[in-house]
Parts: sequence; C-alpha cells; structure tokens
Amino acid sequence: MSSSASSPAHVPEMDRSQPAVVVDDLHRSFGSLKAVDGVSFQINHGQVVGFVGANGAGKTTTMRIMATLDSPGSGQVCIGGHNVVHHPTKVRRLLGWMPDAFGTYEHMTVLEYLDFYARALGFKGEDRLRRIQEVMDFTDLTPLADRMSNKMSKGQTQRLCLGRSLLHDPQILILDEPAAGLDPKARVELKSLIRILAQEGKTILISSHILSELGEMCDSLLFIDKGRIVHHGDAESMLRGSEAAAETLINVQISGDPAKLIEWALTAPLIKIEEETKRGARLRVQATDEATLAGVLNRMIQDGLPVFDYHREERRLEDAFIDMLGQIDKGTLKSQAQPPPLPPQKNAEDAR
Repeated sequence: MSSSASSPAHVPEMDRSQPAVVVDDLHRSFGSLKAVDGVSFQINHGQVVGFVGANGAGKTTTMRIMATLDSPGSGQVCIGGHNVVHHPTKVRRLLGWMPDAFGTYEHMTVLEYLDFYARALGFKGEDRLRRIQEVMDFTDLTPLADRMSNKMSKGQTQRLCLGRSLLHDPQILILDEPAAGLDPKARVELKSLIRILAQEGKTILISSHILSELGEMCDSLLFIDKGRIVHHGDAESMLRGSEAAAETLINVQISGDPAKLIEWALTAPLIKIEEETKRGARLRVQATDEATLAGVLNRMIQDGLPVFDYHREERRLEDAFIDMLGQIDKGTLKSQAQPPPLPPQKNAEDAR
C-alpha cells in the first residue's frame, strides 16, 4: 500500500533493470537433510507468484533466506538488486515479511503493537501516527485498535501480521501461509487485500496449500518438491500438464443401461475407463486436442450410444501437482523450471 508519510530512514534504490527477486542455485542443509537443493527462480517487478509444496518441501527455508533470517549454504539471493548476505539492511528496507507464525504480547493493544514496530522502524511524531492509521485503515484494524493483540481471532491476527509487514511500505512482500487456518470469510478478506497490493504494483511471493486460490491470485506458480523447483509457470500450463500426460478426463452420461457405454469403451481406441458412474462413466481420453475429443463423441453417436451429456472435467491444480510428482518419480518428466541468469554484479562490494 502506498504511503504519504516520508520514509523513516533512507530506502535503498531498486535496480528495475534487474528482476525484483533472483534466487540462483540455492542450497541449505541441516545436518544430513537437504532442505533446499539447487533452487533457482526469478520474479519480475509487479508479479504475484504462488509458492507451492508439501510440508518439508523447502518453502519456508527458501523464504527465510530471502528475508535475511537464515544464511544459504551456497548459491545467491538478490532482492531488488541487493545480495541478501552482503547487504541485509538494504534488503530489509525493501522487503515486507509475513511469517506463518508470529508472536503477540500480553497487555498490548493492536494500536500499541503497531506503534512499537513503527518506532522500531524509525517512524517519528506525526509521520508515525499517520502511517499506523493508514495501515490500520487498509487492514480494517481501526475498529480493533483497543483490542488486546493476543485476544483476537485467527483472521484478525493475520491482518495484524500483514499490517506489521506493511508499515515501512515495502515494494516486495513475502507471505508465508497467510491463509492457513482462516475461515472462508477471512480468506476472502485476505485475498482482497493481496489483490489491492498487487494492483499497486507490489511484487508478492505467497506460500500456500490452497492451490485453487493461488491460481486465481497469482501470475505464476512455483512448485517445490524435496528441495527442488519442479515447475514454474502459470496455472493454465500446470493444468494442461506435460506432453507425457497428454490425456483428458471426459464425463459421459447416457440414457438407458450404462453398461452399453462401458462395453463400448473397452474396445474403443484412445479410451481408458477411469470410473463407472450411475448414468455412465468417467473416461480418460489419450488426447487433448479438440478435434480428437469431438471425434470420440461423434463415434459414440454413430455407434448408437444415447449420449445426453458429454463434457471435459476441469483438472484441479492439486491433481495436476500430484500427477506431475508421480511422473517425476517414475522418471518420465524432468523439472519444468529453468534456472534464471544471475544479474551481473554492479560493484566490487556486491561481488565479494
């Protein structure tokens, strides 16, 4: 969210000729466990990117390194053109970090909580009061200004954490599981706030398990598994799947005895029976192009099947992700993410 208040301290410039975020061959181990194993990706300015993976896949470790809260074993991360290891202070001025869990304090109201962090960030006097009010208005915390910060609902607490991360008006936001544990109403409210921030041109990386919502909010999705990026692209490319899959799920219903459809499908080319249903079957067609799918329907009608419903089932992101991991485990699909080129270092200090 844009701020009319002057910055409390010098904000380093971002080199907009470079991507907003560059992660290059990042590694981090904890003993024998490789939490992050050669992760590479980049995020351009103004993009909203979803970060997806199972618990333990390496999401939080990657994000903590990006937020200067952990150090890489090897590899580099640049935020706004600044190396997170060599220039952590510059990075923190540009970055807003919303962790998946954070502490509140007893006997401290929402207003006092935000005032504490605004002071820590260097805001003073009228600028501090103005900025706190802007953040509370944006996150709809103004009615809760006198509420004890540790006595709020999960949704209210998440809005407080988001507000804290926005106090210094960062241009890049990293949100770790912001919707975890929220009820549907609170998720809608949070999604609305993120959409507004995106419209203002913020660069946002969001980690979440709610893939359907990420697909709606994000320009692209990063999928990580076992510490490695296995896909980086938009939701549509994920749903289409790989050329190795090249299949479409069709739901068919007929009038009369559904066994006729099953008998037909057993001998039809390009057709596999996924599941028998009360009025027909879900069929997996080994093709994705419209001409072939239309041809399957035409053959059904020509062979006398009384089809009254024939439609392609929308593939869910969760299913697409599981299918992709299965293909990787079988060795039939390689990672779809390509390491980005590392931006050239601009001075000797960055090149250390």
